This record gives sequence, C-alpha cells and structure tokens, in this order.
Amino acid sequence: MIFRYKYPGGVWVDLERPSADEVQQIAREFSIDERIKAELVFPTPTPLVAQDERMALLVLHFPVHEADGGETKSQEVDFVVGANFIVTVRYDVIVPLHHLKKILETQQLVGEHEGIATDVLLEILFAHLYASARDHTNHLASNLSHVEREMFDDHERASVRRISDIGREFLHLDAALADQEETLGYFLKMLTGRGFFGASFAERSERVLAERAQVMRLVGTHRAIASELRQTNSALLEARQNEIMKTLTIITVIVLPLELIAVTLGIHAPGTPLEENPDAFLIIMTIMFSVAVLMVLFFAKKRWL
Repeated sequence: MIFRYKYPGGVWVDLERPSADEVQQIAREFSIDERIKAELVFPTPTPLVAQDERMALLVLHFPVHEADGGETKSQEVDFVVGANFIVTVRYDVIVPLHHLKKILETQQLVGEHEGIATDVLLEILFAHLYASARDHTNHLASNLSHVEREMFDDHERASVRRISDIGREFLHLDAALADQEETLGYFLKMLTGRGFFGASFAERSERVLAERAQVMRLVGTHRAIASELRQTNSALLEARQNEIMKTLTIITVIVLPLELIAVTLGIHAPGTPLEENPDAFLIIMTIMFSVAVLMVLFFAKKRWL
C-alpha cells in the first residue's frame, strides 16, 4: 500500500507492507540505487545507515505494544531521505505513523496547506514515533503504580508475576532505544554534513536526539522503580513466610507438651495416676488447658505472638 503526502517543495511516500513491484516503482520514481533498494524489499534485522550522492537510508527498530499479546516487540521503519522527499517503508501497521497519515489526510481534505519543508516533516515523523514510545512507557508506569498498591494490600504473591512482566517490558524498551543511539546520531550528522537542508537542521537533529534520550531516561527511571519494587515484594513475601513459620512453630511448641501429658497419663500400667479416678478425663483436660494458657501467656509476654 502506497500513501503520498505532497507539500510545498517535496513529497512523503509511505509504503506499508510493500510488494516487490511497489518498491521497484518507488525506486524508479526517486532514482534509488540498487544498494538502497535491496534493503527496502525485505526487513533488516539490525539498524543500518547507507547513502549515495542524492539520498541517505536509515533503518531503525521502534518498540511497540502488541494489543493482543500485551507484550513489547520491535517494528522496523526504513527512512530514505533526499533534499525534497522522504520515503518510509514498514512491514507492519505502526500506530503513530498511521495516526500521522490520518492527520495529514484530514488537512488535505479541508484544504489546509501549511508551509512545510522536508526536514520539518522528518522531525515530525520522529516526534510521533518517540511520543508513542513515551506513551507506552507512561502506560506501563501506571500499571506499575497499580501493582504497587496491590502489593501493600496483601497481594504479594499475585504481584510477583505482574512486576516481572512489566520489568521485562521496560527491558525491551530500553534495549530497542539503546540500539538506535549510534545509528540515528550518525544518520543525522550525515544529513547535516551533506547540506540537504538549511542551517536550522542542526538544531532539529539535536531535538530528535534529545527526544530519544528523554524517552530512554524515562524508561530507565521506571525500570529502576520496577527493580526496587521487585526487591520490596520479595522482602514482603519473605516476611510473611517468616510469620507463618513462626506461628506454626509456636503451635507445635504448645501442642507438644499437651501431647506428652496425654500420652503419659494414657499409659495403662499399675500405678498410673488418675487411672481409677472417675473424674480423670476432666482433670486431665484441665491440666492440659492450664498448660496451654500458661504457654500462650509466656509467648505473648516475650512478644512472640
């Protein structure tokens, strides 16, 4: 599928899940050489930068949230940038670019034609992609806050899995953003040096890099919070288990002498105390109850209960 957005002085062409014929058509239109065209036909597993005299290629992978599985995965976006055109190629539906397309289509329908340049549109593309990553990070942070409240409401066991899942999401986000750093920086520096755009592009490049860095710092902060909550949750679980073990131990200590009294007085041998007494059962139960009460009072005085 090919989407076109024409602006004064240039055009943005977006290819979603393109066929080989569609890539060939766009390659002929913008005179894309074979080296760059070959990278557009199939997904590229790692970030990449390539260039010729008229254009530059950037391959990045952005973290996105899967609505069905609830996990974070990487989606590839290929940018081919020239002085008066941008070609983006993607092999999945990427929500921020889809929303940007709808906004631009609406502007075209209502007849709004703002003065926009290629470098401005390039910055807008990156801004939407990183804004989506930031929104996903904030969504995970909100879930983490909810888990924190549950954790201190005696739901430590249920919180273990949820904290681990959220921590894994932050790890994937952090890895994807860190993988972009060198490649994106080199690409923007190359565009600045080639003089495709005006002097203001250097400032736009700094804003794009700052946007990525800001999202990465946000991810790092919440990832550290998730790690601390995991440790806190483990400490709460351990404390609860210790309380359970202490309670079971105290019960065992109380029951043990009672069992000893019952066994001793239950021996059927000559001279066994109370064997001939008709009130033997009541006397034995009174002794056992008194011993249990004394032991409970002792444990309470020692603050073991």
